[in-house]
Amino acid sequence: MHRVLISDPLAEEGLRILEAAEGIEVVNTPGLKGDELKSVLAECDGVIIRSGTTITADLLQRPSKLRVIVRAGAGVDNIEVPAATREGIVVMNTPGGNTLSTAEHTIALLLALSRHVPAADLSLREGRWDRKKYTGSQLAGKTLGVIGLGRVGLAVAKRAIGLEMNILGYDPFLSAERAAELGIESVSDPEDIYPRADIVTVHVPLGEQTKGMVGKSQMAKLRKGAAVINCARGGIVDEDALLEALESGHLSGAALDVYSSEPCTDSPLFKLPNVVVTPHLGASTQEAQLNVAIEAANLIVNYLQKGNIRFAVNMASLEPSELEEARRHLDICRRLGLFQAQLAKGAISKATITYQGEAAKKKTSLLTTAFAMGLLENSLEEEVNLINARVLAEERGITIVEKISSEHSDFATLVRVEVESDQGTTVLAATTRGRQFVRLVRIGSYRLDSIMDGTMVVYVHQDKPGLIGLVGTVLGKHGVNIAGMTVGREVEGGEATGILAVDGVPCPEALQEIRADDRISAVHVVKLPACGEMPPSFG
Repeated sequence: MHRVLISDPLAEEGLRILEAAEGIEVVNTPGLKGDELKSVLAECDGVIIRSGTTITADLLQRPSKLRVIVRAGAGVDNIEVPAATREGIVVMNTPGGNTLSTAEHTIALLLALSRHVPAADLSLREGRWDRKKYTGSQLAGKTLGVIGLGRVGLAVAKRAIGLEMNILGYDPFLSAERAAELGIESVSDPEDIYPRADIVTVHVPLGEQTKGMVGKSQMAKLRKGAAVINCARGGIVDEDALLEALESGHLSGAALDVYSSEPCTDSPLFKLPNVVVTPHLGASTQEAQLNVAIEAANLIVNYLQKGNIRFAVNMASLEPSELEEARRHLDICRRLGLFQAQLAKGAISKATITYQGEAAKKKTSLLTTAFAMGLLENSLEEEVNLINARVLAEERGITIVEKISSEHSDFATLVRVEVESDQGTTVLAATTRGRQFVRLVRIGSYRLDSIMDGTMVVYVHQDKPGLIGLVGTVLGKHGVNIAGMTVGREVEGGEATGILAVDGVPCPEALQEIRADDRISAVHVVKLPACGEMPPSFG
């Protein structure tokens, strides 16, 4: 008999599924805390939580029967996932349960903003009949820019199309062909959206690459009178820059459901009449709470009864011995994915991974999933891991092809990745030295030998005297130290690729100064984990 603890209130429909399941004993005791929670948890095989319970490493210490944690909701920030992974506990969530509610809330804010509904409501309640003051604008024929076309972004786009809006969309992992099938005009760079959109809405996860992604420069590119909506995560839209753009009159309005610090009850944005605000209500509907309860119950029943794993945010499906054997190659493939995600231009449609030597003898399907994990993990709202990475790639129209090569190689093990997008093809190849040193040995047609950790400046240039010194001088002037360098070329005086390992991320001014040299055709900053740093799911 499997025992399942319900540690937070759960909709009755979810409880009924658990109570009817064969071999499941339900321990429905919401509100447990501290040692009492730890004691009960240790005697249960699974637990369903919502936002009221925090699962810490201390609660997961062995001995314990706990095998699975299911979060009835999308966010798992109240679970110490690395600690659960170390203990071999599967953590699953319900990412689709609140998709429609969040999308509908975005549309609600869009309509409220365009027709001044909150301000007009308040005005009338205060005894004024201000019809002329609150003349709005219709949405039909307007252009909505959707940044992030995951579950929520696509649901918003679909509903906006129903309002006869034109949709511009950006998502590096949704192919242009698939976007077109959905009625969306895809762009390969989010910066292309701002000059063309009447309203911009963001639906991306909050991370290092997306924090402040809609900032002062992006708002300046928006046409005068445009508007911004954020129902994703606070911090994606720079609130200070938004305030400035609204007060200057450049933007006509904004609608916010999330904030850089929550709960947020005091903000200068709240004082502006052309700003619509709600207290993080995107998923706060009866239907969303019902959906996540049913989905959570089904997830835990199917896992305990059949061993099925869906929507896992960590990895616990391999034996420890299998994981340890594959660990070094998992690291190679994930780093190649992370590198390609930052180097490839345009919407990615296909990735071909070729294994040679020792790599070809490993469980290559797992290695390919590690590549897909690296490719997607910094760009999606969902947690991306060794369980769901391939499915998420397929959903976005990315075809992943796996090949085994028997050709002779100069390396004992080699992984080569060719990524195709609507703007070209990018090729990388990597190997290892020792147990943890990953080396990049090919970029495009150039052979080289570079580290694959930390921050790197990758630049394509003409192989001319003095150019490397120029780049070093520019970086030094801006306080960026060079830790290492490698250059790959085919012929003397032709095109070459240089990679600089640097201490810190170069500022935009430094990069602009480097790009200004006519001998340099491209500059990229690539950020990878430190040497030997791997996700807990790699063992």
